[in-house]
Amino acid sequence: MIRHLVLFKLNEGVERDDPRVAAGVRAFEELGGQIPELRSWECGWNISDRPIAYDYAINSAVEDTDALQRYLEHPAHQAGVGQWREFATWVIADYPF
Repeated sequence: MIRHLVLFKLNEGVERDDPRVAAGVRAFEELGGQIPELRSWECGWNISDRPIAYDYAINSAVEDTDALQRYLEHPAHQAGVGQWREFATWVIADYPF
């Protein structure tokens, strides 16, 4: 199995209640039920107020690197990524477990 972990940081001046952010969150909340390669799917807002903390996280798992590639190329994933590009930056880690 491969863990796909993504941490998002909202751009300067962008708040959680921004309509674009709300739409992006909805898009990611729905991904778990749209992409068959996903074995697990969690996403949510960070509750830490530490300055180094990111704002939003996705924690998911897929079977193998081929499944990860299919997930990354899936139209629903690409649509969500397109939304988040408008208001956030992110870092990822993909690792076997």
